[in-house]
Amino acid sequence: MNRSQIHDVLANFEVNPSKSLGQNFLTDENVARWIVNQLEITPEDCVVEVGPGTGALTEHIAPLCRKLILVEFDARLAEYQRTRWADSPHVQVNHADGATWDPRPLFAERPVKFIGNLPYSAGGAILANFLTSPCACERAVVMLQKEFIDRILAKPGDDAYGLLSLRIQMDWVPKALKTVPPEAFSPRPKIDSTVMLLTRRDEREFPPYDHKLMDELMRRCFAQRRKQMHKQLPATPEWKQVAAELGISPTARPEELGLEQWIRLTNAYDSHPLATVAQKDDELFDVVDAQDQVLRQAPRKEVHDEGLMHRAVHILVFNKHHDCFLQKRSMLKDRHPGVWDSSSAGHLDAGESYEEAARRELQEELGIPADTRILHVGSLPPSADTGWEHVGIYAALYDGKIHFPAAEISGVMPFPAKLIDAWLQRRPQDFASSFALCWAQVRTMLGDA
Repeated sequence: MNRSQIHDVLANFEVNPSKSLGQNFLTDENVARWIVNQLEITPEDCVVEVGPGTGALTEHIAPLCRKLILVEFDARLAEYQRTRWADSPHVQVNHADGATWDPRPLFAERPVKFIGNLPYSAGGAILANFLTSPCACERAVVMLQKEFIDRILAKPGDDAYGLLSLRIQMDWVPKALKTVPPEAFSPRPKIDSTVMLLTRRDEREFPPYDHKLMDELMRRCFAQRRKQMHKQLPATPEWKQVAAELGISPTARPEELGLEQWIRLTNAYDSHPLATVAQKDDELFDVVDAQDQVLRQAPRKEVHDEGLMHRAVHILVFNKHHDCFLQKRSMLKDRHPGVWDSSSAGHLDAGESYEEAARRELQEELGIPADTRILHVGSLPPSADTGWEHVGIYAALYDGKIHFPAAEISGVMPFPAKLIDAWLQRRPQDFASSFALCWAQVRTMLGDA
């Protein structure tokens, strides 16, 4: 769309650009086309565009992708987009705030890519909403004011380096692509904008760590960034020992630590007993027969390597909204690394009952008290899909805090039942092989939820 066409849209829908909403509309067609090209859209992609405005980027995106989801805060511009794409069923228009729109349905739409000429006033909140791990997006191209992008790109020692830099760099590799001058917009902003590419960071690049704990430690330290950081950290372990292990001065300030050092610091202060243990190859399991009768005991590695029948539990935990918590398995797991699974799952120790194992797994994996009421839902016979496990299936209702070991679980999120249904149907490869069987049994309890 050229400048004249954009002005016509604004006039026809009675939109007077708002400074408070950061409404500076891109009017350079060549720049718009170039920005969209950086997203590398394929026909299989679902693309999410936040703040489409008058559609400078949208018109170049829509012909390229399988599905296009638009999230527009301005009601008048959302109505324009509905009118513009009324005959294109693959374009979904949402009148919503990009900082609060629920991104969970995107998991069922993968592969997903994100794009936006984001409003300067809400760019940080929008990025946090869509790109905080675990998220469905695999690539993002955004345009924001140059100063804001400089903060994301900043390295230790830079004046701009801080909490925003690390929060983005934890999960993404940012790269500045192009500076766009004020004359490319209407109305003209007073400052340059930068187009930035974000690519997902490989989860295996660093050891697993607790993202929430790291964010809390960073938040506390950067709240007083000029002070020595040890004054804002927990009392144990001893700071001098942690500093020595990180190779930093005991008087270090938060802006002196790089991403890898922050991850190592987080792991040093992670008190979860299983924080660094994904599984133990020498754990003893009961080896059983097809009737679930114990034959002998054998270590975990032997059981899995030889495909011996053994026992496990799966527990599906629901919150008060009837959303089910799913866990994303750590990349360190020996089976089904990096995929989604039941809220909590694990093997029975030798001599342990199914209910005892379910309660232990809830406490170890999610921090849910062992005396929480659980309901036995059913069971599964051993098969290739269950990994030759006899599986006991349980359900629980819980609304408290969840705390999981980073070595075992990379993330936990609640999902509505109907979303899980759609996700399983479209992308079964996103889940551990036994999950669909467990979900089918629990799903009958929920009715039309």
